[in-house]
Amino acid sequence: MKERILETADRLFYLRGIRAVGVDTIAAEIGISKRTLYNHFPSKDELIAAYLQRRFTQAPASDKPPVEQILGTFDRLERGFASKGFRGCPFVNAVAELGTEDRSVKKIAIAFKESRRLRFRDLLQQLGVTDAEGLATQLTLLVDGSIAQDLVRDDPSMARAAKAAAKVLLANAGVKVDGEHSQPSSPRTRGPIRRGGAA
Repeated sequence: MKERILETADRLFYLRGIRAVGVDTIAAEIGISKRTLYNHFPSKDELIAAYLQRRFTQAPASDKPPVEQILGTFDRLERGFASKGFRGCPFVNAVAELGTEDRSVKKIAIAFKESRRLRFRDLLQQLGVTDAEGLATQLTLLVDGSIAQDLVRDDPSMARAAKAAAKVLLANAGVKVDGEHSQPSSPRTRGPIRRGGAA
């Protein structure tokens, strides 16, 4: 029953909005009483937190080269954008709806965004990029920017544009990017982006 409640809350919160969906709606959708729902989730706040934790998933482990894993992020985004019912990032949506004062929601959202950034950083470190921290932040901004653009434009190609920009960032950091197949360049050329785009 707990999983049924969570699945229903996930669908309704994501598609209709957290504020727009009350526990009455969730209970009615499942065909249970509010009392039964509250037996599993004592408050709507706890249900919201559980919903976001459920959405907090990591990219699957991969044995592909690091650059392919980085660029593959944008391929997955494009598929997500093209899917029916895409409504943006659930973590950004939750913070936008509930405000920054809801510390539990903001904490989960920050943790998710940081986990993505750290994954990029770890992959960049494997490539020997000098400023892996900075470049990881830039790649994360490309991800979030493409999500926002798709949400406004309803255009999955925004993920492809972000991927093209990611390739430029990687090349400027000294990583050789050759179409879909990439490999690190000489260690002497690896480094952070400087003003004017020089490595």
